[in-house]
Amino acid sequence: MGGLILLVEDDPTIGEVLTASLRSHAHEVRWERTGAAGLAGAAVTSVDLVLLDLGLPDLDGVEVCRQLRRAQPGCVIVILTARSAEMDVVVGLEAGADDYLVKPVRLGELHARIRAHLRRNEAAAGVAPIRAVGDLVVDVPRRRASVAGRELRLRSKEFDLLARLAAQPDVALSRETLMSDVWDEHWFGSTKTLDVHVAALRRKIAESAVSAQVPAIVTLRGHGYRLELGAPADRPTDRRAARG
Repeated sequence: MGGLILLVEDDPTIGEVLTASLRSHAHEVRWERTGAAGLAGAAVTSVDLVLLDLGLPDLDGVEVCRQLRRAQPGCVIVILTARSAEMDVVVGLEAGADDYLVKPVRLGELHARIRAHLRRNEAAAGVAPIRAVGDLVVDVPRRRASVAGRELRLRSKEFDLLARLAAQPDVALSRETLMSDVWDEHWFGSTKTLDVHVAALRRKIAESAVSAQVPAIVTLRGHGYRLELGAPADRPTDRRAARG
């Protein structure tokens, strides 16, 4: 299972190693060494996945991420950087990234993440159901979500997460289940990426919820999340479920 990957990396050694390794796994690779070149490539060619370094010589990598997300709303963006602080992770995810890997990363782990992201995108394309929860409609095959007819502008993993929650409304889903189903079955470490995506979904749903009956993403403290119709939008936790 290959895909077209845009690699934005200025380090020649890392770029050469990644390009050769990705091609050996049947991926087509376009390697750009600057943010401007990466954005120019994304403007003319549809890609399946972007590997983006944040430490670029010409442009701020976070801003490149934001522009890539606007240019390629359906692709997967994976930040691959030496910046490991939690705030850097949050900022990168909020800028539009779907995943965040810290250098040095093992090639085996990188390929596993890439396979998981591309596999989920392919699987979603072949699924037929349209899921409705109140005035929220999630059209899985078309990868579109709307509230009372108003389309939500969602990033790739935001859509995947919403579709997973909408597949089982009123069911408590653990953090581990959501990370496995939406990101990677072999995920380990911080689940901050899940919290960032939930926060973004809540904000976007709320912005489209005027005079509409929309479900809330309820936090189950110590467990995970539940998509619940009729829950007050400002209720972040369900203490009864948390105690159970």
